[in-house]
Amino acid sequence: MIDTIVLTLTKDMYHVSEPDKFKPSAAWVNNPTAKIRSMVSKQNSTKKELLAGIYKPHLTIAHRINNLGSQVMLKIELSLPKLIFGNNFDELQYKDFKSIITKLVNALKDMGVTVTADTLCKASVSAIHYSKNIPFTDGSIPYSYINKIKEANIQLSLDVNQTDYRNDGHSYKWHCNRYEVVFYDKIRDLEKAKQSSKRALEKDSNLQLNIFNTLTKRNKLEILRMEVRLNKRDKMKQLFKKLKIKSNLTFKSLFKPAISKKILLHYVDELESKRPKLLDYKVKSDKGLLTDLIINNPDLDSKKVLQLFGLKKAIEVVNLRELRTLLGNYSDRTWYRLMQDANKVNLPTSPSPFNAIRACINKFRPLRLNKFI
Repeated sequence: MIDTIVLTLTKDMYHVSEPDKFKPSAAWVNNPTAKIRSMVSKQNSTKKELLAGIYKPHLTIAHRINNLGSQVMLKIELSLPKLIFGNNFDELQYKDFKSIITKLVNALKDMGVTVTADTLCKASVSAIHYSKNIPFTDGSIPYSYINKIKEANIQLSLDVNQTDYRNDGHSYKWHCNRYEVVFYDKIRDLEKAKQSSKRALEKDSNLQLNIFNTLTKRNKLEILRMEVRLNKRDKMKQLFKKLKIKSNLTFKSLFKPAISKKILLHYVDELESKRPKLLDYKVKSDKGLLTDLIINNPDLDSKKVLQLFGLKKAIEVVNLRELRTLLGNYSDRTWYRLMQDANKVNLPTSPSPFNAIRACINKFRPLRLNKFI
């Protein structure tokens, strides 16, 4: 479902009733003669509030340039499940929308900002993060899935790396300027937050530390988290057009499980299409690999067989991204043709690591920790 959302309100959509709750004071907002263009006033939850279980949206008031000129805009950024549950291990359903709006109106009022429920429903969405917590109770661990996911042959123009955890394999980010796709070990991230909130991927991670002791009693439960972060409105429009999703990009119109599911599955498909099936072939011997290539692919000529044999052996030494870099002096056309052949090859392989992820997203049942603990 949706995790983080960023709403943008124009000056006529909100009223700052207690400007001194902002830092610096937002009194300038209510002064019609003020001509300050560089002023930015913010308000967030403090560490003390988060540790006490008090969650507030991140508020920013600033001048923004749009098609109507310079306007004083209010940006509201928040995690919807944290607002409702105090954590984002538990997931929302469509029926929760009314509760979200009611609680958000009250939270904003406590922060000195008056906004109506109808205004929030119609508020423009400037960024949105779709997410799914994928539980494993069969002894599987997120680490093994993340290691396989990162083998996808992502274009070098994207900044793809393992972030946090000192590169020990517990998170993977596919990143570019307008969006990100992230996979990480949800429980491991909370463990890191307990050491220091700066080491966790989650914002406001101190809010969830109260469930840490509960998770130690979880038996075999592990959680792989997938997030698709659409950080620009133009990216949202482009993607929605591609996937034939009709929406006016307002809060209420986007709060639909069907949209969340479609977005998440799209990027699962994107990643899987870039991960050669050759990777899932278990090499018993070099002779066995060569024999299987020949027997299972009668249409391949000897040159292609030897190319694929060499590719399989090479990626036992370095990953695909490293190999692509090493072969940087060769033409892109040759590389992508080789990847196409690697994706089409027939071999007895292990199940794709994306099968379990796709199955969970297709079911799209909201996770509740109390069902596992």
